[in-house]
Amino acid sequence: MGESLDKHQLAGFDSRERGFSRPVVFEQLENGYRAILRYETVLRETGPQLTQDDALRMLIHTLQSEGYRQLRSQMSFRNEVYLGSQEMWVEYPDPAPEPEPVGFMTRLLNRFRPRATNE
Repeated sequence: MGESLDKHQLAGFDSRERGFSRPVVFEQLENGYRAILRYETVLRETGPQLTQDDALRMLIHTLQSEGYRQLRSQMSFRNEVYLGSQEMWVEYPDPAPEPEPVGFMTRLLNRFRPRATNE
């Protein structure tokens, strides 16, 4: 387990719509990798994933499910070499909002439809 682990910078908006930028570090486990984010009082760790990239994607998915938005990451270290801002930012699209139930939308639209009048 002597492999050097990557580090990423993760930026976006938290569930209270405050901007943040924090490092994501990885931990090598017997059966894969774990991504770890510390942000204020929040500590998020993924379960074991096959690769560091998989662990980062799992962390992103977890944060998005908790209301974090406009997330993007940039690799800052690879094999113990500091990359600075050489690497491109990777953006993670926000999940699509849950669709409204069709019945609700139909009832709402019917409220504002002009009614036929009998003359």
